[in-house]
Amino acid sequence: MNTNGRRMKENKSYNNEKNNKSKSKKRKVLKIILIIFIVLVVIVAAVAAAGFTYIYSMLGKMDQEEINLNAISIDEAVADELSEYRNIALFGIDSREDDYGRGNRSDCIIIASINKKTNDVRLVSVYRDTYLLLTGRSLDKVTHAYSYGGAELAVSTLNANLDLNIQEYVTVNFDAVVDAVDALGGITMPITSDEVKYINSYIDENNRVTGHNSSHITTAGTYKLDGVQALAYSRIRYTSGGDYKRTERMRDVLEAMLKKAKSLSVSELVNFVNIMLPKISTNISSTDIIGLAPTLMNINVSESKGWPEETQGSMIGGVYYGVPVNLEDNVETLHKELFDQEDYTCSETVKDISKQIINKTGVQ
Repeated sequence: MNTNGRRMKENKSYNNEKNNKSKSKKRKVLKIILIIFIVLVVIVAAVAAAGFTYIYSMLGKMDQEEINLNAISIDEAVADELSEYRNIALFGIDSREDDYGRGNRSDCIIIASINKKTNDVRLVSVYRDTYLLLTGRSLDKVTHAYSYGGAELAVSTLNANLDLNIQEYVTVNFDAVVDAVDALGGITMPITSDEVKYINSYIDENNRVTGHNSSHITTAGTYKLDGVQALAYSRIRYTSGGDYKRTERMRDVLEAMLKKAKSLSVSELVNFVNIMLPKISTNISSTDIIGLAPTLMNINVSESKGWPEETQGSMIGGVYYGVPVNLEDNVETLHKELFDQEDYTCSETVKDISKQIINKTGVQ
């Protein structure tokens, strides 16, 4: 079976599996903590131990890159309605070097929504193959937005297609997971027989890219994974569930990392932060990051989910896409569940994009 056929089969399986789950199951709280949150949490812990001045100097190691706030497609009405929420875009890109700009696809896209009144954090994973309108361009996979225009175009695309008010972003590059897991001393994960079939090819690729020499995993079982192995595990996508299951593996790895990070001593925390900060790009200032400390000290991930709620796998021009069924309905559901907007009505921009997707794909 060719790759496209296999992807369609996986998508059909994943959709059937997803649709068979009850509403309550879909809303089950998942501990989806992106690596950026791990870093910010340990920064807060280090601030308490090492003092403001030292941590402020450490934060200077991050790549600071501004985006044009006039070019990120925030609708005025949307901005007003979401004024009580601070929405931050979190990107994991496939860069193999310390390069955070154009040419890098965002393989991991998460929206972190902070309720300013309650400090509750709700997280939404946007599936990378989702068929959306890239701002100023054409309908395409949302993962390509970062490749074509960096964080600015990726943020603008999320705002325009999902009716959001995102002004801030944090990006982590490809090898951050490898270094982070190694800095943590490894994480423990169960590996199934189906996953063993695929994990070693990813381990080989990661070894070539990073210059490591991590060993293969030959049988199912529970293992202490190093950075290369953990990244390989999170990239597996050809078992049952396809990309949906791949996203779940990423969540499991990140949850294991958070658990391990919380057990570090102060000196280990500082070492971990020193390793990670140079691998992060953001437009959030060091002062604002430290200002997030009260929120992160009391972080309560009240809900997290994947988006779109309903998709249909489609081949367009020989390329696989996850087409929202339909965009307008999915955006209304997102606002209901993420912002408690029970009777949300989409902007005219979203309605227009939804029509374009339907006209192009016939999926409605």
